Amino acid sequence: MRILLVEDEEGIGKFICQGLREAGHRVDWAKDGEKGFDYALDAEYDVIVLDLMLPKMDGLQLLQELRQRAVKTPILVLTARDAVEDRVKGLNTGADDYLTKPFDFSELLARINALLRRPPLQTTNILQVADLEMDTTRRIVRRGGQILELSQREFMLLEYLMRNAGHVLTRTQIGERVWGFDFYNESNAVDVYIGYLRRKVDKNAAIPLIKTIRGVGFCLSGDENDD
Repeated sequence: MRILLVEDEEGIGKFICQGLREAGHRVDWAKDGEKGFDYALDAEYDVIVLDLMLPKMDGLQLLQELRQRAVKTPILVLTARDAVEDRVKGLNTGADDYLTKPFDFSELLARINALLRRPPLQTTNILQVADLEMDTTRRIVRRGGQILELSQREFMLLEYLMRNAGHVLTRTQIGERVWGFDFYNESNAVDVYIGYLRRKVDKNAAIPLIKTIRGVGFCLSGDENDD
């Protein structure tokens, strides 16, 4: 299983990483909130272990940003905050479990394993444009029946385009929706990720779905006349 650890304390981070790797898990370690946000969107994780007291972005803000972007990965909040209101706030923001420092590693591992055993949601939400299909619950994308492998951010970008199929979206609209606080108008991130999606979604396709509207932005459409 692949786990993301977002923890700024060097000693605790090394301790958790070593223990999880010895337990057979793959671990990525982000040492501040902004890097944790980027990691969570750019890769698929089975569990996120998130400290609340983080530099650059507070853990609660990071948690809220991920849930607003429909990241459904189970999140275990790890913090020195012991007040009931802090625990309640974390859970209400979207945390799946809560563990207070100091802790025994065996308890942390047991809580992570419990999250991994949770059954996936049974509801489905299907988006479709031409032969492009997205299951937003199971996070599966197919074009012409073939599964496309997308990063979290690519998935978010494609979902936004599909939910607005046939409508032209500006770079600013896309950037603010997909990158949020991280987006700067002068950044070429939107164009870069549109390029990534084109190579996956429209590769070898008779009808390209992702259109560039020169001087305006982008549109996803199955209409051959939308160029």
